[in-house]
Amino acid sequence: MSTKWTADAIPALAGRTFVVTGANSGLGLEAARLLAGNGAHVVMTARSRTKGEAAAARIGQDVPGASLELRTLDLADLDSVREFARGLHEDGVGVDVLINNAGVMMAPQQQTKQGFELQFGTNHLGHFALTGLLLDLLAAGSDPRVVTVSSTFHKQGSIDFDDLMRTKGYNPNAAYAQSKLANLLFGLELQRRLSAAGSPVRSLMAHPGYSATNLQFAVTTGWRKAILRVGNSLFAQKAAVGVLPEVRAAVAPDVAGGQYYGSANFFETRGHPEVVQPSRRAQDPELAARLWEESEKLTGVVYPL
Repeated sequence: MSTKWTADAIPALAGRTFVVTGANSGLGLEAARLLAGNGAHVVMTARSRTKGEAAAARIGQDVPGASLELRTLDLADLDSVREFARGLHEDGVGVDVLINNAGVMMAPQQQTKQGFELQFGTNHLGHFALTGLLLDLLAAGSDPRVVTVSSTFHKQGSIDFDDLMRTKGYNPNAAYAQSKLANLLFGLELQRRLSAAGSPVRSLMAHPGYSATNLQFAVTTGWRKAILRVGNSLFAQKAAVGVLPEVRAAVAPDVAGGQYYGSANFFETRGHPEVVQPSRRAQDPELAARLWEESEKLTGVVYPL
């Protein structure tokens, strides 16, 4: 029987810089707390500066002397993504690990600033653009990694290239599942391209199982919100456990590029992080390559690989 991987296994991280998207709440907040608690410098991102400052203050109370830096970032706005990346470059901020953690879940039909369906635009395209714009910083980092957070919902997903923005018969669940499948297709294709280019950067993926966070309630409405509230209270594991797969992927010395970490028990809904398998569809290289091409066209971000 393998030993459970816990927060106690996090190595010393002094001298290393981690960018965590959506670090003001939920899994992102927990990740930032754990990383800072082990000596890392954490660049926390949040859409709201006020909420981000409150989150940083909470971590500061728990981790005296925590090395934190707050920067605003709205993944639903590619102008904001570009501005964030430009700011890191101009300020000379090195990046060792990027954790693509932020997301929206089962939102009513809405659009990003550039007119993309909100969930696909935020969860996938925003992080696709961000990763590409920071790849040069990562390549110069120490043990550089990109960790992209997906979900078990990816198994229900499909990529509709004829209607990527889900304009016909919009269904919040289907749109969310598409975005989470896109996360895995992206993460695996990124590793293929990094390997082919001889890059030192590794791409890994993670999912939190069924974890109690505010993600389910941020934009969800109606009966979906009511059901999720009941489910969270009865069945969900704590965010402090759900965050461990992405943290393990980000810091453990024994991980390999292309691996996918998740809560492995009870149909991958709970438990400590282990390597789990993406769906067959998520592992389709032709599907991934087509999505990559579409993502470059939509975002205007072409990877330097």
